[in-house]
Amino acid sequence: MRKITKTTVSLAAAGTIIFGGAGFGITAANAATPTVRTVASSSSKIPGPVASVPEVLGGDTSVALDSGFTDALTALKLTPGVSGNAKLADGAVSFPITSGSVTYWSPDGNYRPYVQGLLNHDDSGLTLKAGDTTVTLENFVVNPGSSKLYGDVLVNGEVAAPNAYLFSLHGGTLKPLQLEGDNAILTGTTVHVSDDAAKLLNDTFKTDAVKAGLLVGTATITAQIK
Repeated sequence: MRKITKTTVSLAAAGTIIFGGAGFGITAANAATPTVRTVASSSSKIPGPVASVPEVLGGDTSVALDSGFTDALTALKLTPGVSGNAKLADGAVSFPITSGSVTYWSPDGNYRPYVQGLLNHDDSGLTLKAGDTTVTLENFVVNPGSSKLYGDVLVNGEVAAPNAYLFSLHGGTLKPLQLEGDNAILTGTTVHVSDDAAKLLNDTFKTDAVKAGLLVGTATITAQIK
């Protein structure tokens, strides 16, 4: 998945957004001129988005860790950490955005999902360590349209599951898009352990205590747009 999205990011569930009569995504033709565009609705079946960022130039995805998640790690004697360019401080973990694209429609309209795109976070991740075993979840790809986060899983440095479905994203508490200076900010999405990740962690650490749906924390995506 990640190898494909580095060259082209399609933003619609069907593969293409009809935007002013043309397909819309990251390509060599428009990657050099990142902008946020405010667009009025047209007669198309797909309404014009409030804002679209054809190329995200940087920023990060930060997750404020829920106390229930950190308490669960303590009970399992798992020590959290980070890999690569990620940071863990003050109860939050953050991962730099390395590429991607986002389109945002008004949540007051009927078009769903109203946030679509893909955001890549190469060369950073979250580690969980117990004894001599370290599980690394890294190279995240956030897909707000499908409400899923994918990534590679390594056990003691060896790839155990590439492009695995790791976390589900629940947008019921998502706040409206904010534009602040060079950044577009989406905050409020909650992050939960997926069924696949729960099974993998339980198998690796020889436990059954990691439950699917466990709240990890609340995410804030800060996408640099210019």
